[in-house]
Amino acid sequence: MPIRLLVVDDHTLFRRGLTALLGQCDELEVVAEAGDAGEALRHVAALLPDVVLLDNHLPGVHGIDALPQFLAIEPAPKVLMLTVSEDADDLASALSRGASGYLLKTAEGEDLMDAIRRVHRGESVVSPEMTGKLVKAYRQAVQQSAGAASVVPEASSRTSQAVEAQGHPLSKLSPRERDILREIARGASNKEIARQLDIAETTVKIHVQHILRKLNLSSRVQAAVLAGTYLASPSSDPDQT
Repeated sequence: MPIRLLVVDDHTLFRRGLTALLGQCDELEVVAEAGDAGEALRHVAALLPDVVLLDNHLPGVHGIDALPQFLAIEPAPKVLMLTVSEDADDLASALSRGASGYLLKTAEGEDLMDAIRRVHRGESVVSPEMTGKLVKAYRQAVQQSAGAASVVPEASSRTSQAVEAQGHPLSKLSPRERDILREIARGASNKEIARQLDIAETTVKIHVQHILRKLNLSSRVQAAVLAGTYLASPSSDPDQT
């Protein structure tokens, strides 16, 4: 069965173009379109789509503010934010309110289709451009938690040499895999990592798969958060990208 989609965007031309693009994939089926949150909620209740592609800047109620209402409908759809906003607060608000992913509208068509598949499988998806901001927000939240002030700086100052210590969460990774993990935490795409490390993009993809398997993770978002905690250094700090 194809993944049933609801496309929510107030720009008619973009919405129809996106619908036409997604219609080229046999695995996906756009069951309805909506130009605002109210219309979208009615479609969700009536059609029960699997995934909602939701813009944030909608007339009236913003997409992020409407998220709890989407997720209150049973069975709740997966919600993938598709927006132009690169604001870290929008990213944090969307994820905290239950969005399964946050993708920028600059994404390539194939990347969008892959993100839809992954969200439908239950994974979390964040645009590479936003991953560094996500790691930064996570680290700040941990530092503000009770007792974290004495723990995070110690973890953040660990070097690759210290990672070799037995029992360290990243000790299973090779030096090359840790290099790639650092780049993921900085928000680099596979193409950018390949260029930075002077290796083939297919090689990067294989390394990413190995990293996720070794660390028992399901997405590069989880890997980025882990990297932001254990591999932070002056050369890999997302603040300096």
